[in-house]
Amino acid sequence: MSNLIAWIIRAIPFGTIIMYGAMGEIITEKSGNLNLGVPGIMYLGGFAGFASAYYYENYTANPNALACILLAMVCCILASMLGGLIFSFLTITLRANQNVSGLALTTFGMGVANFFGVYILNGASYTAAPMANQAFSAKLPFAGSLGFLGKTVFSYGFLVYGAIVLAIALHFFMNRTRTGLNLRAVGENPGTADAAGINVTKYKYLATCCGAGISGIGGLYYVLDYNRGIWATTGQIEALGWLAVALVIFTTWKPLNAIWGAYLFGILYWLYQYLPNLLGITLPNYAIDLVQTVPYVVTIVVLIVVSLRKKRENQPPESLGLAYFREER
Repeated sequence: MSNLIAWIIRAIPFGTIIMYGAMGEIITEKSGNLNLGVPGIMYLGGFAGFASAYYYENYTANPNALACILLAMVCCILASMLGGLIFSFLTITLRANQNVSGLALTTFGMGVANFFGVYILNGASYTAAPMANQAFSAKLPFAGSLGFLGKTVFSYGFLVYGAIVLAIALHFFMNRTRTGLNLRAVGENPGTADAAGINVTKYKYLATCCGAGISGIGGLYYVLDYNRGIWATTGQIEALGWLAVALVIFTTWKPLNAIWGAYLFGILYWLYQYLPNLLGITLPNYAIDLVQTVPYVVTIVVLIVVSLRKKRENQPPESLGLAYFREER
């Protein structure tokens, strides 16, 4: 039983990372833009948040935890939105191929973060921002008085609960507000939306930049909470970014599904470590590698099932990945 609880406890923080990445990409894809630069954006956000917190706590006489959190969040979101702005300019204004632009953004984001990360690492294999880690991973104030619930459900940093609240807010935004419905109209049929007086370019730019900002928080959470405030150029964020893209398909572009979908991905990802203990078996190395592909296999299965059932509400936006030419409407 203890192994099962430990498995779930470890899956939730892991799922939170990709939940942020997926929610940002859902907003972006609802506007019709397919941004495969999510791994690079998460890398940018994670580095910008870490770098700002690192320099703040090391070069300020009396650093404050709240100021550290705010500074890291602001720098993370701004850097990530800058990545989204670059992608928007290439694909919306210049009408460049979205697939190529997204992959280029992934390489660009990782390259920029690793280039400037050299100055922080200063020859070391890793460096840390301990105060920022304490601030981001601090448990809720009342967790200690809740016994078992305090050690399980309420044993995480504030960004874990923020991800759930954000998923609910995005669901309400896209289904209950005029702006959200306009955004979905742009993603489904930009020509019709344009004829109805909706500014397609504005919606695409805002959705892509805001989506990038949300995705970047996933990278920030990974570095300052999940990875204990340690920055190292391991490339792990890139792998999580691709899992976030897979999660978008798995959730059929619905923010609420991202909650349980992300945690399920976390459970499946750590399957290789906890399942042998639960079953009392030992997995060979090749089997461990195969088990780690389970989240991607599940995504492919879901994609096949959704495609065969052909329910309109489970399909991607109709204009996803297509540049909009106003002259052709």
